[in-house]
Amino acid sequence: MNLEERILQRKRRGDRRQLVLEEASLSPVWHSPEPTGRGPTIERLLDRLEPVFEHRTPENVYVHGPAGSGKSAVVSALFSQFTRLLSSPEDSIVTTTRGGSADTRSFAYVDLREATSEFEFYHTILDAMTSESIPQRGLSTTDLRTRVSRHLRGGRILVVAMDHADENGTDRLASFAGELESLGHRTSWVAVGRTDPEEVLPDPRATRTVTVEPYHRAELTDLLTARVSTGLTRNATTHQQLRRLAAWADGDAHDALAALLGAVDIALDDDSGVIEDDHLDAGMESVPRPCIALGRVLTLSENRLTVLRRLVALDATDRSSVGRAASTIASAASLSESTITRYLYEFAESGIVERVPVKETNGAGRPPSRVETRVPTRAFLRLTRGAD
Repeated sequence: MNLEERILQRKRRGDRRQLVLEEASLSPVWHSPEPTGRGPTIERLLDRLEPVFEHRTPENVYVHGPAGSGKSAVVSALFSQFTRLLSSPEDSIVTTTRGGSADTRSFAYVDLREATSEFEFYHTILDAMTSESIPQRGLSTTDLRTRVSRHLRGGRILVVAMDHADENGTDRLASFAGELESLGHRTSWVAVGRTDPEEVLPDPRATRTVTVEPYHRAELTDLLTARVSTGLTRNATTHQQLRRLAAWADGDAHDALAALLGAVDIALDDDSGVIEDDHLDAGMESVPRPCIALGRVLTLSENRLTVLRRLVALDATDRSSVGRAASTIASAASLSESTITRYLYEFAESGIVERVPVKETNGAGRPPSRVETRVPTRAFLRLTRGAD
């Protein structure tokens, strides 16, 4: 390629319309402050929480439904608005001589993917109850629990949203619900999960439920249209493409958005100003079914994310067994092969990867298994750029 051709190629790229305007709105892990297509669910949840508007403690609520049905989107948006419109945080951390003001309300949203310990649980709640920054060090779990309890003196109501409450075992909800009950004040919770209420609730009869159904095709198309309208340039996609994507996703907004973000990533690699049909096809192919939630994957430690990125990039031959995958990754990483092997087994236990037994094998002993990822490949790699 001569110099003139190089310059003209760059000029053509510069003349082409920009594709991405606001990438965050295309991400499966981002929630809009105004959830699309979940109006009835919002109303049912508001009905359950009605007493809090009259400064009374509402009953505990369990919001449940399948993956990608908008449960987290609804609860996180509602609690954000509750905090803005109804909450009255203390101006500073209370002392032993000053309790909370009477007839006030606090709301805390806790993502149990991130708050995995009692310390993190209480730290998140206390941070929501006061306008003062809460240090990460120098305080014990007991200190945090005591300070939360002091804030509740004088009649303050605390409502805590516990998102992804059943994700790492159904006993987690009972554990954290017990922590709130142990405070001995006017507390209640809204838990979010996929598990059937009878299997996860500490006391099903004492808990109200809100069931969230999968998105209808038209609702999911509207959601995708709303995301594209802010995330991409005008006419970057067609309505027919979004309808086809909604039909393929079968009511799962996470998978639809993962495929869309994957298609955008592929289009950018092609220096395209629009999403072509083959980009969309490749984006959908990059999302395995079943698929692990990207929000869950992104809570992994830095080293684990690096290993997973390199695993995703391996070809089928290098993923033909756990040992081969670990060896290949270790050859270009600072981690030992044994550490990487341990990570791969952890991934398998948590559903991030699947170990598929190799049918044709000779020799004695346990047959090897190839490693198949459950991660939306292109979306994951785009969201974790710079992790290596």
